[in-house]
Amino acid sequence: MIQYIKRKDLDILKYDSCIENSVQSRIYGFSWYLDIVADHWDVLVLDDYEAVMPIPWKSKYGIKYVYPPFWLLELGIFSLEEKFDIQLFLKRLFDEFRFVESRLNTDNKFDSPKGNSLVREMQVLRLNEDHDSVFKNYRKDRRKDLVKANKLGLMEKWNDNPEILITLFKNNVGKRTPFIVEKDYQNLLRLIKECIKNSVGDILSIYDNESNLVASGFFLKHKNTVTILVSSTDFKNRNNGANTFLIDRAIYKYEKNFGVFNFGGSSMKSIAKYFLSFGAKTIPYKQIKYDNLSFLVKLFKR
Repeated sequence: MIQYIKRKDLDILKYDSCIENSVQSRIYGFSWYLDIVADHWDVLVLDDYEAVMPIPWKSKYGIKYVYPPFWLLELGIFSLEEKFDIQLFLKRLFDEFRFVESRLNTDNKFDSPKGNSLVREMQVLRLNEDHDSVFKNYRKDRRKDLVKANKLGLMEKWNDNPEILITLFKNNVGKRTPFIVEKDYQNLLRLIKECIKNSVGDILSIYDNESNLVASGFFLKHKNTVTILVSSTDFKNRNNGANTFLIDRAIYKYEKNFGVFNFGGSSMKSIAKYFLSFGAKTIPYKQIKYDNLSFLVKLFKR
């Protein structure tokens, strides 16, 4: 039986144990992560925490709806066994909420009714070989970027200040994404600090030979996978190969201890093409879109 359990009534030990030991285990599902990034969240729980579906939600005009928080790339259902009925979770979810927008994880496979989901893409690189072997699969333009970066004397700095990364992101990527508000950046800062404290996250910054910050990124570590959660370059200085150098230095560091390098994913062709140029492959996942609001109530989304 699937129960709807509020966050305050959750058995946190059992819940986090399910996330940790699930077939689909992702760092985004842990209670401490969701407490930071989500306004509110509850959980659909199968039996005695044999499978769980965390649900971030907001409320507007008295209507609760499911939304995808910033800094959370995958969610969906986490189960201790490979086989479970995902449709039972979705039915219960749609019974509880009249509007749902939620990203599942790449291990949640199912056939959805037309109109209730979209196919999105992530790009991942398998780190089954040493860096020299991985490097051989870089496309020519990535190799040229690295030659350029080395000629310009770009330097890597691990464990840099989180505020420096966030400022760089805000002043560059953030200007193109104005829907990211100050509260979201505060959540990101809290998240980065908590991840570093728990040894599940690293910051890498790239500086030029005049000590100017030209790129920075934050990497999440969970089990066998490293993921770029957030990164940015200095848009005023983009012809120095800094972003390629940033990613290459991260791959070099992590290939010894991890099996998968996740680029964070993008369904935008230009960004996906860039990630694929490192020898990455595309993995699809589902984004749930369910809308059962009346015409007038739909105004609340505007």
